[in-house]
Amino acid sequence: MELKLSKPLCFFDLETTGTNVATDRIVEISILKIYPNGNKESKTWLVNPEVQIPEEVVAVHGISNEKVANEPTFKQLSREIYQMIRDADLAGFNSDRFDIPLLAEEMLRAGVDFDMKNMVSVDVQTIFHKMEKRTLGAAYKFYCGKELKEAHSAEADTKATYEVLLSQLERYPELENNIKMLAEFSTHRQFADFAGFIALDEDGEEVFAFGKHKGTKVREVLEKEPGYFGWILNADFPLYTKKVLTQIKLSKLNNKLS
Repeated sequence: MELKLSKPLCFFDLETTGTNVATDRIVEISILKIYPNGNKESKTWLVNPEVQIPEEVVAVHGISNEKVANEPTFKQLSREIYQMIRDADLAGFNSDRFDIPLLAEEMLRAGVDFDMKNMVSVDVQTIFHKMEKRTLGAAYKFYCGKELKEAHSAEADTKATYEVLLSQLERYPELENNIKMLAEFSTHRQFADFAGFIALDEDGEEVFAFGKHKGTKVREVLEKEPGYFGWILNADFPLYTKKVLTQIKLSKLNNKLS
């Protein structure tokens, strides 16, 4: 089976220094780009995170501080990586909740104005959990009949995720071989940011998804409590969340002026 694509689709996976989207860093990234004509392009980069990789994390993915000491930083690689994904949609395993938010943070730190306005994302893990509810290793065995060797290697995980999605399309006739439909199916809830702090209500309006203003429209909070905006900008929130909030505030200001 081949994916029906109207534009390229980039499967990708990250190995990182930890699981905090706002503060952890990428140590390895692998991208498998599938073109509408069926051609494939694959690249994997080791990345110097410029911070120490904790021993307990090294024990998981095997990428030590020594291994990445002489590798390029993400900032040095950012333009090349962005060039590879900028014309594509994205896909991954748990990518909506981890890989895409963390990639966005790294891009913004590197000065790349990354956003998903012209992209959709397919989270293969969400499809798996909705259909069978397991992990990537179990998904690979269940759908593809293979053992996932070298788990927590970004390249192995990326290729396995691609194979799992193809097998999911073959197994479930109700899944349409259409990236936009798969993106909608693999999304839990609509969010304006990647990390899930600003959600979209049924009318498509931004609402806070956390804290004392949970469920309240962002524009209303900015109107009644402008100091809340400053608090978020100065607190330990992801850069992309701050970017989205700033865009809402600027849009609100422009509406007032016009």
